[in-house]
Amino acid sequence: MFTVCALYHFTPFDDLPAIQKPLAALCCGQGITGSLLLAPEGINGTVAGSAEAIDRLIAYIRALPGCADLDYKLSTAQEQPFGRMKVRLKREIVTMGQPDVDPRAGTGHYCTPEEWNDLIRQDDVVVIDTRNDYEVAIGTFEGAVDPHTTSFREFPAWWEENRERFHNKRVAMFCTGGIRCEKSTNYLLGQGVEDVFHLKGGILKYLEEIPAEESLWQGECFVFDGRVSVGHGLVEGPHEMCHACRRPILPEDKAGPEYEEGVSCHLCAGDYDADRRERFRERQRQIALARSRGDRHLGPRDPD
Repeated sequence: MFTVCALYHFTPFDDLPAIQKPLAALCCGQGITGSLLLAPEGINGTVAGSAEAIDRLIAYIRALPGCADLDYKLSTAQEQPFGRMKVRLKREIVTMGQPDVDPRAGTGHYCTPEEWNDLIRQDDVVVIDTRNDYEVAIGTFEGAVDPHTTSFREFPAWWEENRERFHNKRVAMFCTGGIRCEKSTNYLLGQGVEDVFHLKGGILKYLEEIPAEESLWQGECFVFDGRVSVGHGLVEGPHEMCHACRRPILPEDKAGPEYEEGVSCHLCAGDYDADRRERFRERQRQIALARSRGDRHLGPRDPD
């Protein structure tokens, strides 16, 4: 059994390489795998390892300047959900592309999972899913607005085009673990929206704390690791990953004529040309070779 830790924290970091190297050394020394992103605005990532190793990592990050109140969420996985460990430097820990957005200057009103159901049932509240289209496709909250974005950086343009739809409405926003809402609610406040709310801890915290019989969540929650999806109680879901388009599919989807492992699925059958498909087939052959050696070839993508 592996402990999976999703974490993020907004705090100013000045010397990123000085943080990156010892952090990577600690993770590798403890047998932790996954991805951590460092940027001038803070840290974000999901990692997995033994419970003891994750405890050591949390203690280490909390000792970094400004990280004492690091936010993190724990769950479990039966198999190692990552193939390797990456500690990467980026411009943003979640990419929105809005230089004036700063969650440290203010965010929407935090709403606990226990308060969320009452809030989103109100007639004057619009609920907006800030995640990408492939995430929304396998699960979302009842009645939530889907912006149909393919990356988080598209959200500001979507808001500008649709803001009049939500005139005189209170806005409740949610995402997987909370980090995208830190930025999206700050963005809306900067656009003059006064009543903005934010599901604290995101979908993962909601699914952890709210019993299925009381839940307004429908479907599964996409996660950026080898589990692909989780449901209530953070139990691993049924989804697998199409390694061509990197979107979640169900086991029964593999029976369709469009499916070729690592090359295509029903969601991307018409998306790539023959040369690209052949490259996918070669990659799949390399994955099969890695498996035969007992190695992992691919890791999950980072969220944006």
